[in-house]
Amino acid sequence: QVQLVESGGGLVQAGGSLRLSCAASGRSFSSSAMGWFRQAAGKEREFVAAISRWSIADYRDSVKGRFTISRDNAKNTVFLQMNSLKPEDTAVYYCAARLSPSMTTLARSYDYWGQGTQVTVSS
Repeated sequence: QVQLVESGGGLVQAGGSLRLSCAASGRSFSSSAMGWFRQAAGKEREFVAAISRWSIADYRDSVKGRFTISRDNAKNTVFLQMNSLKPEDTAVYYCAARLSPSMTTLARSYDYWGQGTQVTVSS
């Protein structure tokens, strides 16, 4: 059974940092694209960052220069380093994986999802 388990969320003051982790089990995702999405209360889920099999990354404009996605294939884990956090970054953050090696910003193109981890940024 494939599982994606996020960790690292929490409460942080504006300007602070958090590092989210997503540990995968049940199959190797070393040849897969991985992504992070978020959903704020009352809003639709939105793309945050993605990384391809070849470690090519893409970000939504509002997090460029602040967030960094990375992967450790040996540990079957993907990370999201979030710096200079803002209150508008508050959301539940979800990890996602797709069978394709190419990244995409489209949530419907991902095959597996984690349960989410809450990130709250206070002003």
